[in-house]
Amino acid sequence: MDAFDRITTKLDVKEYDPSKKVSPDVKLKVLEAGRSTGTGMNTQHWRFILVQEREDLKRLAQDSTTGKWVESCNFAVIVLTDPKLGYHLIDAGRVIQNMQVTAWNYSVASRIFTGLNADSFRKDFGIPLELNPTIVVGFGYPLKKITGKRKNRKPLEELAFLGKYGNRLDRSKIH
Repeated sequence: MDAFDRITTKLDVKEYDPSKKVSPDVKLKVLEAGRSTGTGMNTQHWRFILVQEREDLKRLAQDSTTGKWVESCNFAVIVLTDPKLGYHLIDAGRVIQNMQVTAWNYSVASRIFTGLNADSFRKDFGIPLELNPTIVVGFGYPLKKITGKRKNRKPLEELAFLGKYGNRLDRSKIH
């Protein structure tokens, strides 16, 4: 499947099949996809913590305010960024998107969360003060079968404009 199809069929999943393990090769590809992502001014400031041990995934869930489901994942990645850089949040989003699309290429589903108890998080995962625990993404094979159909999204004509805001996109005028 090509990248466009992967993007248009990827869903966020929070229930994972505990009997199916993600291979080390796929985990490394997910991390490499993150490492290959561009950053503002090529700073490559992000850092990644691979969380794959069951007790660490439980701790990750305990330290979360919005990601209790991460406990059932096969693995997770904590993305750390440098908060002194004005573009660090954009860079984190870019990294996560590349990781998620790469995982989905191998039928590995994912979901993100940002709600966490920062003090516990820093202590439990050894995060230095100069880095921000920006986002966490959990990965695993989905518990329920995903059809591969395109997502239900608003029509492009409701979301995109031509030339300036308010000018509805007319596909026949794109040249």
